[in-house]
Amino acid sequence: MKTNVIYTVMVGCLVASLMACGNKQKSNDIITKTVEMPKPQEPVRLQPYNDSRDVSWIGKQYHVNINRQPSDSLPMVKDETGQQFVDNYITMEVSRQDGSKFYSHKFTKKDFDKYLDDDYRETGILEGLVFDKADGDWLEFAASVCHPQTDEYIPLIVRLSRMGQLTVQRDSQMDTSPDESQKQEKEQDDEI
Repeated sequence: MKTNVIYTVMVGCLVASLMACGNKQKSNDIITKTVEMPKPQEPVRLQPYNDSRDVSWIGKQYHVNINRQPSDSLPMVKDETGQQFVDNYITMEVSRQDGSKFYSHKFTKKDFDKYLDDDYRETGILEGLVFDKADGDWLEFAASVCHPQTDEYIPLIVRLSRMGQLTVQRDSQMDTSPDESQKQEKEQDDEI
């Protein structure tokens, strides 16, 4: 008897649950979370910077001044969200001890165009130029074109000779031996 009561209650619950499910109307609505893309803000600018230092080179003292400025006159770049970034120009001046200019150049991303791929030409900005070292007849600088607000960049070496000749090459010496890097250096140096 007890078994019949339990059996009857279970059958009743099953029938009630089937009837409850049968009364629901089906909906074609799909419920998901809405992901909003961030809305682009005002164009982003890197802070201006100025690096000024005295350098001993070929037996004399020189003064190196590097100045980065964002420029509204250069084409802006956009990232994948549509955020715009202002590109920069960088002025490099090398002066003699008496204050006379030995060399001066205003760099833009265009100066490094042939060392960039299409992606960096379109979405990269000129990020920096810094003095690295005096090496024999050359002053050596490190430059970079980057994707803004990322760690992605193309490293470049800019060299200035004692005769005022400027050369540029991509910095690819991380995995080469000294003999290979000197050979590559001769093959890759190009004048601006």
